[in-house]
Amino acid sequence: MNYGSIRQAAFPDPSLEAWRTLAQKALKGADFEETLVSHGDDGFRIEPLYPRAEPHLLPRANPAKPWTVVQRIDDVDPVRANKQALDDIAQGATGLALVFEGAPNAFGYGLPATPDALATALEGVPLNKIHLRIDVHPQTRMSVDWLVEHLTRKSADPAKLDISLGLDPAALFGGTGRLRMSIEALAASMPPSLAHFFDMGIPAILIEADGRVYHNAGASEAQELGAVLAAAVSHLRMIEANRQPLQHTVPYLGFALSVDQDQLLSIAKIRALRQLWTRVQELSGVAPRPAKIHAETSYRMMAFKDCETNILRSTIAAFAGAVGGADSLSILPHTITHGLPEGFARRISRNTQLILAGESKLDFVVDPAAGSGAIEALTEELCRAAWTEFQAIEAEGGILQSLKDNRLQARIKATADARGEAIQGGKRDVIGTTLYPVKTERPVQIIRAEKRAGLTEGAVFCDQLSPLFLDRLAGDAA
Repeated sequence: MNYGSIRQAAFPDPSLEAWRTLAQKALKGADFEETLVSHGDDGFRIEPLYPRAEPHLLPRANPAKPWTVVQRIDDVDPVRANKQALDDIAQGATGLALVFEGAPNAFGYGLPATPDALATALEGVPLNKIHLRIDVHPQTRMSVDWLVEHLTRKSADPAKLDISLGLDPAALFGGTGRLRMSIEALAASMPPSLAHFFDMGIPAILIEADGRVYHNAGASEAQELGAVLAAAVSHLRMIEANRQPLQHTVPYLGFALSVDQDQLLSIAKIRALRQLWTRVQELSGVAPRPAKIHAETSYRMMAFKDCETNILRSTIAAFAGAVGGADSLSILPHTITHGLPEGFARRISRNTQLILAGESKLDFVVDPAAGSGAIEALTEELCRAAWTEFQAIEAEGGILQSLKDNRLQARIKATADARGEAIQGGKRDVIGTTLYPVKTERPVQIIRAEKRAGLTEGAVFCDQLSPLFLDRLAGDAA
């Protein structure tokens, strides 16, 4: 066959019906719905094949800028943490996340919650050249003052700073099960304490709506999005009640989400949040600005046994975060279920991102998922389901009241229980646990450190949202 005959060849236009006929034949009598159609935790159908869709661009907040490669600084020893931070930056990381003890996302470790620990961990770090975020923790508002004092002492140029302060009372309340003050006192005190930061004009994320605590406790994608949206609206209400103009303060609000091994749903989740946040701003009478989203790979998907399989899960999740359009991304080291990760595990998590960006060029295309029939359909499905969850939380009095009454926790628990039943019933697999289980245990290298006790005192209490691992849900199936 020569080139001319190839050029003249005609191929029939493909159709969904023709493909379905061929698929039915290949199934040899097996049920099409049971074999090829799946359902997410939120109940909607996930088809095996979708037609091409009209592209709906939902890129990063700054499409011209690559996502920020963020490394966690969560060592209990500030001196060692500083060495980790400097090494991470020297080896390609463009952002750091300070994780303090008592934080829902510290998983039992974290920097000591003191100004000296913060100053030691950041010694020699080029603050004007990197992104710096603080994960929500019980002393978050004090740590903001510690950071300002450190920046002043180092004569950092405020105009060049790229900071996220991680203030989210809802994530703290749900993740620790307690607040230091009443909901009413919190609503009255939080806006004035942030007012001077608004006036300083620092290009920073001052308050955040963080969905990771809900995800790691077992929430579905829509439940995580609904909770994040409700937290963001709670922030807006607090600010508005204190007579701060929303148009002026919206740029200081950011988001954090988990991404996991379900690649398509994780991509769609980030894109759905952008669409939902635009809608909330429109309804609030604010000119829409793109959401600034930090993504972190899922803690609940990390397995204890055969933890090297976590590298594969995290790579898929990081790919989803990058393609979905996260503005910054952090990969949890694969040994984190065993303890405090050491240098090799940290290097793997950092280099995974560097390869995805530097070699795979995932940051080169603006919203590469746009126009994909599957992604566009899942984005719309998640928007609808998340809006329903958001409305339910609002009807319960808002995110803080819903958490106080343990209503959101009850829905998340029901979702986690159903997921556990599916894993135990063989309808879902966990690689290395229920599928291809590890036969022999291998030693895992970690930094030996004692776990820190969480917050004990409080004025308002709720059922704590604790991480619920997929491999532990397997139970006897493992």
